[in-house]
This record gives sequence, C-alpha cells and structure tokens, in this order.
Amino acid sequence: MMSGDTRRKQALTYPCRWLYKIIGRDRESLQQAIAKSIGRGKGKVTFSNISNKGNYIALNVELTVYSEQERDKIYHSLKSDPAVKIVI
Repeated sequence: MMSGDTRRKQALTYPCRWLYKIIGRDRESLQQAIAKSIGRGKGKVTFSNISNKGNYIALNVELTVYSEQERDKIYHSLKSDPAVKIVI
C-alpha cells in the first residue's frame, strides 16, 4: 500500500519546448511583460483568447528552456509583473 502523496512530478529532459499562457487586461502590457521576462525576440508569442466582455486577453508564450531553474525563473518573473493577472 502506498501512503502519502502519490502524485509524481513529470520528469523533463532539457532543453525542451515550454508553453506559458498569460492572462491580463492589455495586450501591449502583456507583450512588455514577456519582453522583460524572456527578452525581445525570444520565444513565439501568439494570441490565445479574449474574454466574452473583452476585459481580459490571453497570450501563449512558447520557447525553449534549458533547465528547471530557468523555467521557474521565467514563470516567477511573469507572475510578478503587474500587467499579468494569471500565468498557467
């Protein structure tokens, strides 16, 4: 019998492609947050969705990450930006 938390962290092999979905109110502000977090011209930014009332926009950010530390650093950088409401 197994006890405790049986969820396991998925093992990733680096470098690998990674996708962040970010949600905020303004596309330009989100793009600036992305540029600050990963650098201009790095990664591929694509439109994902807009809310029914147009209050929120979601963008996908896909890029190659070279380590778990880099992946986490980008996540926290995006999450801490005031323009970004949610990072998935």
